[in-house]
Amino acid sequence: MLSVQHKQGEQKDSGRRLKVGFVLAKSFTLSAFAMFVDTLRLASDQKDRSGRVLADWQVLGSTRHLVTSSCGVQVAPTSDFVDPALFDYIVVVGGLLSASNPVDHETISFLKRASSQRVKLIGLCTGSFILAEAGLMKGHETCVSWLHFQAFRERYPDLQVRSDRLFHLDGRRGSCAGGSSAADLANLLVQRHIGRDAARNALEVLQIDRARTSTDCQARRPFVLDVDDPRITSVLITMEQHLEGDLSIEGLAKSVGLSRRQLERLFEEKTGLSPAAAYRQIRLERARELLQNTKREVVDVAFDVGYVSASHFTKAFKQAFGQTPSSLRVGRAEAH
Repeated sequence: MLSVQHKQGEQKDSGRRLKVGFVLAKSFTLSAFAMFVDTLRLASDQKDRSGRVLADWQVLGSTRHLVTSSCGVQVAPTSDFVDPALFDYIVVVGGLLSASNPVDHETISFLKRASSQRVKLIGLCTGSFILAEAGLMKGHETCVSWLHFQAFRERYPDLQVRSDRLFHLDGRRGSCAGGSSAADLANLLVQRHIGRDAARNALEVLQIDRARTSTDCQARRPFVLDVDDPRITSVLITMEQHLEGDLSIEGLAKSVGLSRRQLERLFEEKTGLSPAAAYRQIRLERARELLQNTKREVVDVAFDVGYVSASHFTKAFKQAFGQTPSSLRVGRAEAH
C-alpha cells in the first residue's frame, strides 16, 4: 500500500503528492536508482528529514524476493503490483544487458497495463531496453548511454535513439542515460510536480551544483576534436555513433536546434572545420583505429565507415594521413 501517514510534526499535504513506482530489473544499476529516489526523498520534506510529505514512492515487484543489483547490493520490493493508476510515473531501472530475462512476464504485463491506463513510463539506465522489448517505446525517442547505443540500435532498429543527451522526457515516456543523470531527470519531475524550491533543496543536500537539463551532453569527450560548445559536442558524439556516414548536416543541425547555416558557422568558428569535414575526419580516424588494431580486410573497414568502394576510401585515407591503408598495415607489421 502507498504510505498515507506522516510522522508527528511533519508537514501535511498541501495537495496531491508526486507518486512514483519503481520496477527493478535483475542486476539493476544501484547508483541510478539511488540518485533518483534520493532526489524525491530530499524534495519531499524540508532539509533532510525524509518524510513522505510532498512525494511518495514504492518498489514494486511480482514477488517480495530480494532483487540483486549489478554491484551485489540487494533491495526488497515494498509493494505488490497494485493499480498502476495510483502512480504518476512508473520508473523501470535497468542494469547489465548481459542479464537474461531481466524482468518476468508478470512485470511486462504490469507495464503494458500501466501504458494502457496512460501512466507515464520511464526507462532508467538500460530500463529503456525493457520498455522497448515490451513494445512500449514506439513513437518515442529514446535516450541511452553512449556505452549502450550500438546495442540498442541493433536490437531495435526501427526505434529512434540518441546517446548525446543526458535524458529525454517525451509525452508519456522518459528515458535516461543512468548514473548521475538520474538525479537530473528526477529533479525535472520535482520541479514540475512539487516546485523549484523543493528541487533546489534536494540538489543542495546532494552536493550537486546545478540541475542539468535535457539539452546537456553526456560526460564523454569526442575522440577527434576538443571543444567547449555543448552543441558541437552533441553533434560530434552523434557522428561517432553513425560511422556509416548516413547522417545529413540538416538533420544534425536540427538535433541541436540550429539551421544548417548556423551549424556550419558555429563549426567554422569553434573548430576551423565544416561539419562535413569533421564527420569525414571522425570516420577516417575510426578506420585508422580498425586498421591498426584488427585484422579486418581494407574493403570491410571501408564499408564500416561509410565508403562504398575501396578505391574511394584509399584516396580519402591517403589525403588525410599521408599514406594508404595498406602501407599503414605494412609499417605497423614491420614495427612489430
